[in-house]
Amino acid sequence: MKADQRRKEIASYMMSAQNAVPGGKLSEKFGVSRQIIVQDISALKEAGYEILSTHSGYVMQTTPHCERVFKLFHTKDQTEDELNTIIDFGGIVADVFVWHKVYGKMTAPLNISSRLHIAQFLEGVRTGKSSELMNITGGYHYHTVKADSEEVLNRIESALQEKGFIAPEI
Repeated sequence: MKADQRRKEIASYMMSAQNAVPGGKLSEKFGVSRQIIVQDISALKEAGYEILSTHSGYVMQTTPHCERVFKLFHTKDQTEDELNTIIDFGGIVADVFVWHKVYGKMTAPLNISSRLHIAQFLEGVRTGKSSELMNITGGYHYHTVKADSEEVLNRIESALQEKGFIAPEI
């Protein structure tokens, strides 16, 4: 894995962490030395991420990302194309949620930032570990998408619209 991709995945991992993440854990998870993790954290800080170094590990304070919620509709067979479109244009799929008529808003964190994450997600669905939330609402669902700028979010929205994934406003 190249340094830029590893740093993107480290940032995504840290954004979803509930507690401080020890450098040793990051080192083990990403298969690099502790010194490389120190360099990656430094590079992420230079890129605008607010990361605190504490006695128990690294803590992500805020992210430099803009975010937008997209209301989407597609078939199960189109899930991979939808997620690839978002990732390929520079987005991170932070979560998925649906509005259930009885239960209300049902949300699941995703933090998908690479094709590897997409493959892992789809494998979990394929093997029956889980099913997609959109199944309970007939294909309608929402994604919170994060990106480095509004321009990137606009490109993602245009690409999703071109593919017919943006749900029509009713």
